Amino acid sequence: MSRGSAMSRGGAMSRGGAMGQGSPAAAPLLDIADLVVRFGPVRAVDGVSLLLPAGPYGLALVGESGSGKTTIGRAALRLVTTGGGTIRFAGKDITGLRGRALKDYRRAAQIVFQDPDNSLDPRMRVGGSIAEALAAHRIVPRGQAREQAGKLLAEVGLDPAFVARYPHQLSGGQRQRVAIARALSVQPRLLVLDEPTSALDVRAQAAILRLIGALRTQRSLSYLLITHNFGIVSELCEQTAVLYLGRVAESGPTGVLLDRPAHPYTRALRAAVPELGRRAPAARLILPGEPADATSPPPGCVFHPRCPLAVDRCRTEVPLLRPVGPGRMAACHRAEEVLATSSAWPGPGPASTAEGNPPGSTAAAPPA
Repeated sequence: MSRGSAMSRGGAMSRGGAMGQGSPAAAPLLDIADLVVRFGPVRAVDGVSLLLPAGPYGLALVGESGSGKTTIGRAALRLVTTGGGTIRFAGKDITGLRGRALKDYRRAAQIVFQDPDNSLDPRMRVGGSIAEALAAHRIVPRGQAREQAGKLLAEVGLDPAFVARYPHQLSGGQRQRVAIARALSVQPRLLVLDEPTSALDVRAQAAILRLIGALRTQRSLSYLLITHNFGIVSELCEQTAVLYLGRVAESGPTGVLLDRPAHPYTRALRAAVPELGRRAPAARLILPGEPADATSPPPGCVFHPRCPLAVDRCRTEVPLLRPVGPGRMAACHRAEEVLATSSAWPGPGPASTAEGNPPGSTAAAPPA
C-alpha cells in the first residue's frame, strides 16, 4: 500500500513540492536543510535536505549500514552535534535551543531505539521507566504516574499489570512495545523510529509494524522510519529517501520509487527484497565491494566504484540531486535511462550484496 507524496530535497537543489495530506502551502513539521555531521575526518552526513509534513505521515530513510540514516535521525533530535545546515521544527530552528525551549522540544520529538535491551534500564520496573518520563515533563501528577503508565501499556497492546515487571521478564517484542509506550508518554508530534524491528523475530516484527500503523492515525504522528529493509516501508511511509555514504541518492513517493527506481543503488536494494507470488525471479544486481571510505570518498559520484552503469562522467562529475519525475529526485547522471528502459542493465546474478532483510509474510502473524 503506497501513500501520498512529499518532495524530499538534497544538496543545493531548489526547495518545494507537495507537502502531504494537507494544503500544498502548509509548512513542514520538520525541515532539514543542507545538514552536515562530521565525526573527526568522517563526513557522516553530507548536505542532506529533507521535508516531513505534519502527521499522520511517514518518511523512510533507507540505506546500508554507514549511509548516515541513523545520524540524520539523531541530529534531528539534538543527540549529535551538527557541522552545518539547519534543522527546523514547526518553523523554529532547533540547533541553538537551550534550557526550557530545549526541554519543550525534547517532549515534542522522541526516539524509539533499535534495541530495547539498551534503552530500558534493567534495574527499573516497566512502570518506573515510563513514570520517569511522565514526571520529567510533568505530564501528570506523580501520584497518577503509575496509573497513566498502565494506560499507555494498554494503548500499545500490553497488560497494564506489566508495570510491575522488569524488562528481562518480557519478550523482545514486549520490550519494544514498552519503549514505544515510553516515547508516546510525553505526547510527541514527531517520532524517530531507528530500526524498530531489526532486533525482533518475524512474528514480533509484524506486530510492531501493525502497532505503528495504528498509532500514526490515532495520534496523528509524523515519523522518520530508519531502516535498511524496503520490505517494511511501503505500508508505513508516504515518502522514501535512499541514502548512500551520507548523501541522498534518490527520493520520491514510496510506491513509485519501489516500482521504478531511478538510481542504480535503489535498484540494487529493491532487488534484494524477495517477492512472494512472482512466477519468475526478478533480476538481481550484484554490487561489488563495500561502500567507499567515508574519510576519503571517491571523486565524482561516490557510488561509481560499485555501479555497473558508471561512465567516465560519473568518475569526475558529482551528480546533483535533481527532479526526474513528479515528486521524484535522483542524484544520477543516467537516471532518465534507468527509468526509460531496463535494457541497459546487466543480466541477473545469483544474489545481491546490498543489505536487506527478507520481510517474510507477516500480515496474519499474531501479536507478540
